Amino acid sequence: MVPYRGRLALRIARVILALACLGWYWRTADERFTSVLAVLAAYTVYAIGALFEVKFDSPVRGGIALVADTVFFGFWNWLMAAGWLAWPSGGWFGALLAGYVLASAAVLHDLTRVVVVSAVTVLLAALFAPHGDMPLVWVTLGAAGVAIASTFLKRYLDRRMSQTLRHNVIIRSQAQGAREAERQRIAADFHDGPLQSFISFQMRLEIIRKLLARDLEAAREELAQLQELCKAQVGELRSFVRSMRPADEGVSLPASLSRMVDQFQRDTGIHATFSSQSDIHDPAETEVSLELLQIIRETMNNIQKHSGATRMALSMGMHDHKIEIRAEDNGSGFGFSGSFSLEELELLRLGPTSIKRRVRMLNGEMQLDSRPGQGSSLEIRIPV
Repeated sequence: MVPYRGRLALRIARVILALACLGWYWRTADERFTSVLAVLAAYTVYAIGALFEVKFDSPVRGGIALVADTVFFGFWNWLMAAGWLAWPSGGWFGALLAGYVLASAAVLHDLTRVVVVSAVTVLLAALFAPHGDMPLVWVTLGAAGVAIASTFLKRYLDRRMSQTLRHNVIIRSQAQGAREAERQRIAADFHDGPLQSFISFQMRLEIIRKLLARDLEAAREELAQLQELCKAQVGELRSFVRSMRPADEGVSLPASLSRMVDQFQRDTGIHATFSSQSDIHDPAETEVSLELLQIIRETMNNIQKHSGATRMALSMGMHDHKIEIRAEDNGSGFGFSGSFSLEELELLRLGPTSIKRRVRMLNGEMQLDSRPGQGSSLEIRIPV
């Protein structure tokens, strides 16, 4: 849809042309005919009246306006052919009229109407060419070619814009789904982690309150245990808050992973190491790095909460244009035994759901090896 100001500018141009044609005929015609003046005056009145209907445009009104402009162009050429207008001065107005008709058609109408109007204007210019002179015909033919080419370009741009809009809608939908999934993950992590510790904290406080009334020694022991619980809770909250943070700006992916592993060791007391090849370069898209960091955060969070591990090793490498990351621990492993790919895990509904979803979103590969009682290892490969 052409903006209001664009349509208004075209209608103002029509008024100017109509007034110019009326004034030129009145000034140069040797004999002034009432019927010709009536047609010119009627078109001028129509052009002025159309200024007040810009906001009420419709396909029907647009078609009527296009017919009226084309007929007036033919009428002006007929006046020149009949010798009632001087040539070539009248031809300049004819060229302007042709340009206006074809420009308004190209801007406001579809390809079919543009082709029809182009053919009609060229035919009218050729049919009423005065004394066999062809300049106006060539001008009209050139304007018609430009109008048709412009319409093809407009159709191409409209299709590209439509595809872009559809793509944006899909991206927004996917982003909304990702945000919803992330909210659910955060809620689940908070429920399973900090919230449970707060509930336990509240229960212990109630126990201490009752013990203070009858057994101070038992109350002191319970208070000591509560202090240990508080320390564990602080570490878990730090880990939870850190999992919400994005990657450090300006820091490479290996450096971010190294910092993450060091912080994990300080917060949990689990011995953790990180190794990386020296020739690794960050993914071109920042979103890939963020997703990789989130996958590792969730992996280490699972190790801390569920595995009972005392050692964790993280390594990073590059092979066949794929980033390869491997996390291994000596904990209790998963509730199943064996080595499974991403497709097998999804088919059997095994393994960490959020990590599987993120790997799938990155078009990556995943291999999970579980050894109950001995530990587990997770290897992911992401194309870059």
